Amino acid sequence: MTITIKLFASLRQGRFESESRALAEGSSVLDALELVGVSAAEAAVLFVNSRHAGPKHILAEGDSLAVFPPVGGG
Repeated sequence: MTITIKLFASLRQGRFESESRALAEGSSVLDALELVGVSAAEAAVLFVNSRHAGPKHILAEGDSLAVFPPVGGG
């Protein structure tokens, strides 16, 4: 299956902004993160098709995964 992975903020550094990637059927968000070299610790906020998702969420053909790093401020 093919999904779109979008990285935001510091996660783009040395990687990409948005890419389509092939994954095996039944793959999870965590599998997709491993594929693009993003650790679970780096991925603080995850959205699949604009809805909050966890790392164990099973992806489907055509899904869009948005990955955000931890946000700091003060």
